[in-house]
Amino acid sequence: MMKKAITTVLFANFLNAQETIQLDRPDQTESVYVVPKNYLQTEMGFMFEKTDKENNHFHLPTILWKYGFNDKVELRVITEFSLSTTPSSNVYELQPISLGFKTSLLEEKGIFPKISFIGKAEIRKSEVLQRKTITPAFRFTFQNNLNPKTSLGYNLGMFWNEDLHETYLYTLALGKSISPKLNYFVEIYGFVSPNQTADTRLNGGFTYLINDNFMLDTSSGIGLSEISAKYFFSFGLSYRLKLQQ
Repeated sequence: MMKKAITTVLFANFLNAQETIQLDRPDQTESVYVVPKNYLQTEMGFMFEKTDKENNHFHLPTILWKYGFNDKVELRVITEFSLSTTPSSNVYELQPISLGFKTSLLEEKGIFPKISFIGKAEIRKSEVLQRKTITPAFRFTFQNNLNPKTSLGYNLGMFWNEDLHETYLYTLALGKSISPKLNYFVEIYGFVSPNQTADTRLNGGFTYLINDNFMLDTSSGIGLSEISAKYFFSFGLSYRLKLQQ
């Protein structure tokens, strides 16, 4: 299984106004929106992934913490506890903490999308380099609102593993509003590395808005490449609160 340097996963926007909570999950397409100033937002997700015939991987959970620094920038922290199972062993791991930010760059205008930028880094131990390394990652996020109920989100980016080998990533997600509270998405995404076969996957899911500050989600997907995980399913909950008036 390709180790996920982009741990959390992400829905393109739920077509609601910025007054309601906007998420970077459950799909892999990070949204273009930043958390409003002085708000703390938590996005928690649990995932089961069938990596191959005998092995499984669990995210228990992955949590994205976001704080609205100002109207253009949010600060981000990712924490993750995982479990990998094989016929002979179970391995529990607390993954390295990821620190980063998202900043809004350009607003949507006609056919030109809204654009944001996400950068992050974490420290990992490299067995090849025999030292700890800083593993950076970045992506540009784009969104076009096709009509009042449909949006198209897409990302392009790169990340590096602990041995400083680069991987390119892309995502494309179509999101549609069924009702003011219920939305769904379909998405294709993948990873391309110079020294490995391309990893392409397909997924889809739903989100349900409980209130302006609380949302539930569920998703599932399959691998389309030989090296991809066989399938996965996940569910999550997200909420936000204002820390200052």
